[in-house]
Amino acid sequence: MSHKREVTFDECLQNVEIYIKRPESIALIKKAYAFAEEHHKGQFRKSGQPYIIHCIQVANTLALMHCGPNTIAAGLLHDTVEDCEDVTTDTIAAEFGAEIAMLVDSVTKIGKIKFQDEEDFQANNHRKLFIAMANDIRVIYIKLADRLHNMRTLQYMPEAKQKRISKETLSVYAPIAHRLGMNEIKSELEDLSFKYLEPKKYNEIKELVQKRVSERDEQVQNMIAHIQKMLDSYKIPYRIFGRSKHFYSIYKKMVRKNKRFEEILDLYAIRIVTDSIVHCYEILGYIHATYRPIPGRFKDYIAMPKANLYQSLHTTIVEPSNGNIFEIQIRTEEMDEVAERGVAAHWKYKENAGSGESVQKDIEDSLAWFRDFSQFSDEESQDAKEYMQVLQKDIFEANVYCLTPRGKVITLPPQSTPIDFAYRIHTEVGHKTVGAKVNGAIVPLNTELHTGDVVEILTNNNSPGPSEDWIKIVKSAHARNKIRSYLQRKNQEDQKELIKKGETMLRNECRRQEIDEKLLEPKQLAAVIKSLSFKTLDDFYIGVANKRVSLQAVIDRMATTQPKNTIDDAEIMKIYNKDDHKVRHSECGVIVQGVDSIAVSLANCCSPIPGDDIVGYISQGHGIKVHRADCPNVAHEKKRLIPVEWADDLEEKQYDVKLVIYSDDRNYLLSDIVTVVQQCNAYLMHVDSGVDQNTLTATTKLTVSVRDADHLRTLMSNLKKVRSVNDVIRTVQ
Repeated sequence: MSHKREVTFDECLQNVEIYIKRPESIALIKKAYAFAEEHHKGQFRKSGQPYIIHCIQVANTLALMHCGPNTIAAGLLHDTVEDCEDVTTDTIAAEFGAEIAMLVDSVTKIGKIKFQDEEDFQANNHRKLFIAMANDIRVIYIKLADRLHNMRTLQYMPEAKQKRISKETLSVYAPIAHRLGMNEIKSELEDLSFKYLEPKKYNEIKELVQKRVSERDEQVQNMIAHIQKMLDSYKIPYRIFGRSKHFYSIYKKMVRKNKRFEEILDLYAIRIVTDSIVHCYEILGYIHATYRPIPGRFKDYIAMPKANLYQSLHTTIVEPSNGNIFEIQIRTEEMDEVAERGVAAHWKYKENAGSGESVQKDIEDSLAWFRDFSQFSDEESQDAKEYMQVLQKDIFEANVYCLTPRGKVITLPPQSTPIDFAYRIHTEVGHKTVGAKVNGAIVPLNTELHTGDVVEILTNNNSPGPSEDWIKIVKSAHARNKIRSYLQRKNQEDQKELIKKGETMLRNECRRQEIDEKLLEPKQLAAVIKSLSFKTLDDFYIGVANKRVSLQAVIDRMATTQPKNTIDDAEIMKIYNKDDHKVRHSECGVIVQGVDSIAVSLANCCSPIPGDDIVGYISQGHGIKVHRADCPNVAHEKKRLIPVEWADDLEEKQYDVKLVIYSDDRNYLLSDIVTVVQQCNAYLMHVDSGVDQNTLTATTKLTVSVRDADHLRTLMSNLKKVRSVNDVIRTVQ
């Protein structure tokens, strides 16, 4: 099929007429050619050739693949909408019908759309191509034929454009051709891309191959002669020939296996084509009986075809006389055609065959990965770059073939796990996975799967669903996206619950303290939210539910943030009279001068204790709240602060204080901390400790009961002396 010489339309038509006989079909193709020639008149390619030459080469490649008349017509017309001002998709539909118009529209480049960068442009362009491909396989036939001729004439482009187009071809178009089994097109696209991307390495390998070509041909011909003599004695029909390795595939093996050119095992390659599957295995048996096979190099792609329908027996043998190593491929004639032309050969156009839609369904039924491909087009993210990553990883690079217990083949990327397998079966199977069996044995969910493994997924409807750890385990982008989507949705649901919980907690506290619930309206709470450094009302309620902020601190702040005119200067003076020297001794042990008949209490946010520097804060409806002087909740207050002090004749009692201890993690750390608390005669009311596995540091939160500030200072000083403790902080809520 690799006709590198450019053909005329008459020569193209001769290739068409080999398999298309109906006069109306031939007339359609001629009409498409005449239309394209007329509308491309006066247009030239970079090579200086009339543009219609490109259209003819595309149509000829499609004819060599035995595509249908509509596909060939669309190939002739594929650039008319983009490059001819007087032609639209509607024009094509009116002249040639809706089906051809759809094919032309699907392969029309989207150059008029502006994107942020080149990568974004390419991703979106490819996304449109792939979605069109998922809708109709013929689109990709045309696009591959178009790209093949563009690569054959790439020498006329500037160097920067040569590299950009070659890179795109190697990363997108060659893998598609491979997945469709179009080996001839795939190999030529790879070699041409390699030539422009790595010209020095390309020429080195080309020279090495040419140097050894005569020696290699002689070795191959001698081996062929030996095999022919053997097969002739068994009266098996066959044809046998040597095949050359493509430059890019040699280079890939040298890089991947870190080997020199001389070490590539299958430079000597022989193919044997016979008439039946039975004869394939029979020939294999005779070859293994005659020559020593290399262990681990036998692959049976007949019993287990590749995802692109490729079938063949592969074995590597050692020629006894001089030790040369040969790769032998054995297949039927039909397998050979599919191996070279892929699905194009498998579903080549036949007169009176079904419609494009029935061919499409036939392809989808036979190509498991194509169903996945269609599924990705329907389900995956709207982000074009992410969509491309999914296809690149899960479709183009997939080469691990596992089976379900019923024998269905599941294709996965390298190093995939049972979780990847589960999500490829169905999203819900993935979400409910609780275990897996591989080849009958229960295995961990991070077990690497290999080709031929039979995988059984164990599910449970009451399973908690995927965890964050699964994202690190899976290898397929499809599974990773499904897990992230689930966790994001679950997180949103959890947040809704927390928001509702936080709002209920605050509302109940307001009722308990007989505070007007109108203060809970979003407008009223706006200042409170801002003062507590929350960005939104939802974040605020989540903080309340998670106890990142105490309910009392919120209540206190609600009073603090009320509009200034709610308590004016005159009212403050009524509560606090500086000229009144009455001394009131409150129940909490704090003395307030000039205050009569008003409640005095300790603020929960900073939990002041005797010996702390303190200030009084006049709150609306809650009397005077006593704060530590360094409490951030009153740091910016001026008018409502009044002087207060601890009474000298305080009854001895215990005060709760919250501490946070930052330390390096070690064994018995918590035990040592608790011991110090006991030795200092403090009471441990609550302890909560956590370890950061990444930094190996520990954070320990304590609630301790102490007599006064001196007692607390002694405790904190001793805690700081504990081995591996870095800091001890008294917290403010």
